[in-house]
Amino acid sequence: MAQANPTGTSRPVRPSLRHTLSGTSIIQDHQQYKPQAPINQSIGDVLGSAAEPARGPLTFNANPISPDPEKVTDSGIIHSIFDHQANPLPAGTPQLVATIYYKSSDPIHPHLHPDVSGNVRSGDKLPSPMVPVGSAPTVDIEKIPREPPAPEPEPLDHLYGPFVSQLCLTNFLQILETLPTPYQRMNTSHRCLDQDDQPRVVEVTFSPPPNPNYLTFADLRKHESIWRFEREWNVEVVLQKESVFRRHKRLAVFDMDSTLIQNEVIDEIAKFIGVEKEVSEITERAMNGELDFSQSLQERVGLLRGVPADVFDKLKSVITISPGARELCKSLKALGFKMAVLSGGFQPLAEWLASELGLDYAFANHLEVDPTSQTLTGKLVPTFPIIHAEQKRSLLYSLAAENNIPVSQTIAVGDGANDLPMLHAAGLGVAWRAKSKVQLEAPTRLNGESLTDVLHLLGLDKRDLKELTGELVDDA
Repeated sequence: MAQANPTGTSRPVRPSLRHTLSGTSIIQDHQQYKPQAPINQSIGDVLGSAAEPARGPLTFNANPISPDPEKVTDSGIIHSIFDHQANPLPAGTPQLVATIYYKSSDPIHPHLHPDVSGNVRSGDKLPSPMVPVGSAPTVDIEKIPREPPAPEPEPLDHLYGPFVSQLCLTNFLQILETLPTPYQRMNTSHRCLDQDDQPRVVEVTFSPPPNPNYLTFADLRKHESIWRFEREWNVEVVLQKESVFRRHKRLAVFDMDSTLIQNEVIDEIAKFIGVEKEVSEITERAMNGELDFSQSLQERVGLLRGVPADVFDKLKSVITISPGARELCKSLKALGFKMAVLSGGFQPLAEWLASELGLDYAFANHLEVDPTSQTLTGKLVPTFPIIHAEQKRSLLYSLAAENNIPVSQTIAVGDGANDLPMLHAAGLGVAWRAKSKVQLEAPTRLNGESLTDVLHLLGLDKRDLKELTGELVDDA
């Protein structure tokens, strides 16, 4: 048996990190566009440093002048546990972009139940069990299978801060390193899109993407590791293929109800005329699959028979435009976008909203009006098509062709099941604060507080938004 450290032999020196590895923030160290550090060394200092013996076996920065030019690439500063020179990537290597949003509207609190809270009072009851929005086709606990739920990951944002923290970003980079199959070394970089200190939105660029023979892009978007990361850190991750068309789009189409506006127009009309219960029953039948969209629309429209045709003018006062919608449309207009609202609602309000937001097109359903009594007949105008799911997708294609815009340069934003076809057809389809089933099936989902979040998906930061709108944009 070999002797361990025989007498007279000095113990080997334990490797230690050099000063250049001791860390400041990973956000600061790897900021993609941070200003170049000043060089305060003379040529004599450089030559003198080169002649000094190595302090240890671990060498991090071969160039004594900081920052090292060989560590900078066109996508940003590389942060990897590997030697960058040992992992050269050929020019034109595909890249993916992950935009990470902290869900500031729904911070996770460690004390979820009264029995573990310091503020518990006598008689307090435990809250009802809930299913996280977007994680299942339904949030109704009674419709979930009777089996033990998967254990939730420990919420970490209450420990490390209600923002995309340094450890959150590091964890995401570690997950990216484990995703490609077979294993590939990745180069990554990132930018903070709202603020450098405690950012809410961070854009991470990485390459090469996972081998599509083992992990397709569609599967990567719904990967279990990324889903768990989102749950742990209370964030949302939007993955896109990096290209000039990701950053430069030219056509944007929007749903109206619960997207550009916070209301559901048919429900507002039902309240106005006192048939709210009947409309709700028809809507529930449609959601249960007993009626398709066209049938449910015609049945609900039938309840409007005899309503004065000017009802839409009276409804304008109760319509609430969604937060960030004006800033979003103003920014896109400044960039030269063509914009349209494609609504399963009604044309008078769609046209009014288009004028309010500066949209170029408005497509919705046309209600028939009795010219004598100036009341609604309870029917749709037969010469105009019903704006259902397939019609929305067709309108997206036709508007793109009319303006000579490739479909890859289009954006679609909606919240309902009838928006899914156009979301999948567009170059970027975003389910905005959508129903749970829609969030599961949509290519991209966002649940922020302001529609200006969509602009970050184009690579625009807070400074860009301020310049486009001419005013301060609230990124809270």
